[in-house]
Amino acid sequence: MLGSPLSCGPNRRSLCTPVPKPIDIRRAALTAALALFVLPWTAGGAWAQDDAAREVPALEVSAGAWAVTDLESGEYLAGNNASKEVPMASTTKIMAALVALEADLDEEVTVSEEAAAFAVPAYSNVGLAPGDVLSARELLMASMISSGDDAAYALAEHIGDGSVESFVGMMNEKAEEMGLRETSFENPVGFDARGHHTSAGDLAKMTRVAMQNPAFREMVSTQYATIATPYREIPLTNTNELLFAYSPATGVKTGTTPAAGESLVSSAASGDEAYAFVILDAGEDRFGASVRAFEHAFAAYDRTDLVVGGKKYAGSDVPYRRDERIELVAAESVEGLVDASPRVEREITVTKDLPPSARPGTRLGEVVVKVDGERVGESPLVARRGYEEASLWERVWYTVEGVFA
Repeated sequence: MLGSPLSCGPNRRSLCTPVPKPIDIRRAALTAALALFVLPWTAGGAWAQDDAAREVPALEVSAGAWAVTDLESGEYLAGNNASKEVPMASTTKIMAALVALEADLDEEVTVSEEAAAFAVPAYSNVGLAPGDVLSARELLMASMISSGDDAAYALAEHIGDGSVESFVGMMNEKAEEMGLRETSFENPVGFDARGHHTSAGDLAKMTRVAMQNPAFREMVSTQYATIATPYREIPLTNTNELLFAYSPATGVKTGTTPAAGESLVSSAASGDEAYAFVILDAGEDRFGASVRAFEHAFAAYDRTDLVVGGKKYAGSDVPYRRDERIELVAAESVEGLVDASPRVEREITVTKDLPPSARPGTRLGEVVVKVDGERVGESPLVARRGYEEASLWERVWYTVEGVFA
């Protein structure tokens, strides 16, 4: 069984034992198509990224719902029907993974007949059989990499103490904790059901939280992996075609059902920028749309320091010393994502009555940064140097000067 870490080398596209694969005609065709699509972008897109944001046409996507967000801050950047409740198919497994990652993934799990019943052509599966013994970690890998419904059900039974319904309850509790107002689960895999829905915006929020977990990031960025029962090995191949065709891709999860249509939650990173793209009920190729969305984001936005740590942003008179001022500098930098023509505002407040004395680094104010009217961060303003408390004579002289000034 696989332990931690999941990757045996710097290439995180495979987990420990790469699985030799024959040439996949469909994947080769997709890779070629995406390569042709990306060529016009390489002069300034992610594969040849410029340092500055550029003016680009508005992004258009054909889908029932979609959203682009900054993976670091969660900021919503673009989309359509992003708050609309829609079916989600196997992107459901992102929340299932968030719940599973709070359990002991090294525990052994015996696959039940009920879970193995999903190992038939009608379902996405990895071919589990009743009595197979694997670790919870391997079942999660099979669920996230190959979208195995059989593995997802076995994992749900295990973590739910034998009850899939209990596990689904944990998923709904997690959604409520995260403030996902358009999300509700009826099963752990994404089968179409009346009460099973989410929104593009909620899925982007789930993805941001999940991608902060190293184990999750490792799994969803893996192309090939192998899991093993005591008697056989089971090869896994990622259903996310972006991992094979688009080098900035870092995850996340595919999904397809009759009600949800072809859907995809994906992520990509280049330099200091990382984005999530959610497309639900795609009206165009979901992988091509994802590449276009990411290349648009890499071109249209730039991550930069909106407040620079150590830089002066204000000053103030030292108490009882008319000709002496102290500089107030930012205690830390504030990064933000900006487009080609951002409206950046810095609101500065300084403590009205400074303390009698202060050391270097004493907090004496704050700078708040807004981009296009939205607050993106803040930093304390601190004294660059300290000052001593005024003596009695300095206080008296200050008062006398004030009288005769």
